[in-house]
Amino acid sequence: MSIRLPKVLASGDDDAAVEVLQEYYRRPWVKTGRLRSGALWDEWDSTGTRRRDVDVFTADDLVAVTLLSVAVSPDGADIVLRERRDEFAEMLAEVGPDRDLVDEVDEMTAESPAWRLETALWTVPSVGRTVASKLIARKRPRLYPIYDRVVGEVLGTKRAHLEPVRQALRANDGELHRRLVALREQAQLSGAVPPIRILDVLAWMQLKAPTSN
Repeated sequence: MSIRLPKVLASGDDDAAVEVLQEYYRRPWVKTGRLRSGALWDEWDSTGTRRRDVDVFTADDLVAVTLLSVAVSPDGADIVLRERRDEFAEMLAEVGPDRDLVDEVDEMTAESPAWRLETALWTVPSVGRTVASKLIARKRPRLYPIYDRVVGEVLGTKRAHLEPVRQALRANDGELHRRLVALREQAQLSGAVPPIRILDVLAWMQLKAPTSN
């Protein structure tokens, strides 16, 4: 397999994986008495326009990424929302509709529309690899896996993330994808939580659960 699985997946212990997911999504954090902010990410739609705005970055998207502990600077926000709004909208449209990454037959290369969008976002002040992945995941949650330093460390994908995750999901006739779907169902999570997000949460919680939102 092209990635290193989080420990709860590598062990084959579905009960442990479900426990991690319920800890993240269902249980209030001791320090605040509230759910982790990331638990709000998957269904965040404060304006009620998320479905309509699938091909344009909005102010609500910039709020959404703060739920995952990153932020776009004022200059960056001006560029994303106003100066280069049409450019990024065109690139989002080229990515196509949201769909499961496991169903992508073709290799994700530097020429793929989604990868070109990410590298274009890197040129925006305060939007590096992590923020860019979260912005794209906000618009295409089933297709684009979230990347940050913690997830990259756990999965072994610091050098490359998108294509290794795609390969891992497709290996053995989609075995990992199916398992992630099953874990979502066992944890009784919303269908709005895509399989690649289950992988992200299990990886992130492996290192960050004791101390962070």
